Amino acid sequence: MSKRNCGVLMHITSLPSPYGIGTLGKDAENFAEWLKSAGQSFWQVLPIGPTGYGDSPYQPFSSFAGNPLMIDLDELCEHGLLDKSDCENADYGADPAFVDYAKISATRDVLLRKAFAKFTDDVGYTSFVLEEAEWLDDYALFTALKKQFGGVSWSEWDEDIKLRTPEALERYREELKEEIRFVKWCQYIFFRQWNRFHSVCKSKGISIIGDIPIYVAPDCADVWAHPELFELDEKLCPKRVAGVPPDYFSKTGQLWGNPLYNWDEMKKTGFDWWIKRVKKSAQLYDMLRIDHFRAFDTYYAIPFGAETAEHGNWEKGPGTDLFDAIKNQLGDVNIIAEDLGDIFDSVKQLLSKCGFPGMKVLQFGFNPEFSDNDHLPHNYPKNSVCYTGTHDNATFVQWFKEADAKSRKMAKKYLDKRAFKRLNYCAIRAAYASPSDLAIIPMQDVLGLDKRGRMNVPSTLGGNWSWRMVKKQLRAKDASRLYDLAVTYMRAKPPEKG
Repeated sequence: MSKRNCGVLMHITSLPSPYGIGTLGKDAENFAEWLKSAGQSFWQVLPIGPTGYGDSPYQPFSSFAGNPLMIDLDELCEHGLLDKSDCENADYGADPAFVDYAKISATRDVLLRKAFAKFTDDVGYTSFVLEEAEWLDDYALFTALKKQFGGVSWSEWDEDIKLRTPEALERYREELKEEIRFVKWCQYIFFRQWNRFHSVCKSKGISIIGDIPIYVAPDCADVWAHPELFELDEKLCPKRVAGVPPDYFSKTGQLWGNPLYNWDEMKKTGFDWWIKRVKKSAQLYDMLRIDHFRAFDTYYAIPFGAETAEHGNWEKGPGTDLFDAIKNQLGDVNIIAEDLGDIFDSVKQLLSKCGFPGMKVLQFGFNPEFSDNDHLPHNYPKNSVCYTGTHDNATFVQWFKEADAKSRKMAKKYLDKRAFKRLNYCAIRAAYASPSDLAIIPMQDVLGLDKRGRMNVPSTLGGNWSWRMVKKQLRAKDASRLYDLAVTYMRAKPPEKG
C-alpha cells in the first residue's frame, strides 16, 4: 500500500436480496456503488468457499471452490434457466435480517438443479472444466460422494473410496457422472458471476480484499484428495488438531479441530499446494488477508480427541521458506497478515521479513488500567490495517455496552465521546485519523448496530454468520458521513470543484 485508503468489511451473504441470502447479483453491484459514494477504495469479504456444518466460511469443503448459495438467481432467470416465479415462490425463511441456512440450502438446491436441467454445454463451461480440472475434478467427485453417502464425513465412507483406490475412483466417477456434472456447473456459474462482480467493482474503483483461512476443514476435498499433506495416521485420522490456547476470546482456548499441515511433506513439494491456493486467490481478489498468520511461524498443536484447547504444544512452522517460494513463483502478492492474539517475538520478526501489513483492532486498545498498548490508534504503524472490530468481535456498540466501567470510561475519553456524538462514528474517526495506511470498518459499525449485528462468537456453534443488512439500511447519509471523514483524514479525494 502506497497511500492512505479506507474500506468496509461486509460479507457477500450479508447483502440484502429478495432470496434470503446475499448474492453476487444486483445488490452486490449496488453496494459497490454505495462504497464509491462513501469514498471507499476497498471491500473486504469473508472466505467465499462452500460451507457445511456450522455454516462457517472458515470451514469450507474446498480451498478452491465457490459457495453456490451466493449464485445470483436473477441472472439464471435472464438466461432462461429459471422462471421468475420459481424464485419468488420459494421459501427462504421468515426474517430478512437473518440467513436461515437450512432453508436456504434446501431451496437453492432445488432451484439450481431445475436450472441445470435446462442448461446445454457451452464453450465457457467446457473451457472452465478443462482449466480448473486440477482442483475441480476432486471437488466435484467429493461433493457427489458426500450426497451418495448421506452427507457424512469422508472419513466414514466405504474403505475403498475413502482410501481413493483407482478402482473405486473409476467406478464412482462413472456411477455419479451426472451429479459430478451438476457440481461442476454450479462452480462454473459461481465463478462466471464472481468475475463479472469483480469487474464491476474495479470499474467503480473498488478493490476486493479476500480472506484465506490458515487451515482447511477436516471434512473437505483437500484433505481427502491429498492426505499426505496433513498430519494423519495410518487410518487417516488427525494425529493433532489446530486451535489456540486460552485468550481474549475464550477462557479454555479455541479448539478448531482442523488437521495440521505436514510441513515436511509440503516443503518436499516446493509448497506446491499453497502456491496454487494463493495463485487462485490472487486471481479472485486484489488483496489477500491470511487468517492466523502467526501459525506460519509457530502453531498450536492439540492432541486429537481433547475436549478443550487448554493443553497443547507450540510447534515450528515453515517461516520464510513458504513466502520465498510463493514470491519466486507468483511475484509480489498483496497480503494482509492477521497477527492478533499473543504474539511471540519470532512472529513479529517473520512479519517484518515478509513486509506484510499486520492488523490493529480498536476495541482491544481499551482496558481497566487505562494503560498504553499497540491497539490504541496513536501507536499504529503506517504499514498496518486498522479495524474498529473484526468478524469475531462484538460490534463496537455492543462491546461498549458490555465492557467494564473503567474500559468504557477510557474509551469515552480517548474517543471524545460526548452528548449527541454517535459512538460508532467516534470510533470510525479514531481509526481514520490513525497512521495506518488502510482503515477497514465492519458494516455493522457503520450502521451502529448492537449485538443483533454480531457476525460470530468464537468457540460457539449455531446462530453465527447469519446477520444480513436489509435494503433500507443502505443509506446515503451514512455514505456521506464516511466520505466526509475519509476526505478529512486524507483517505479519499475531495469532491472536484465545478
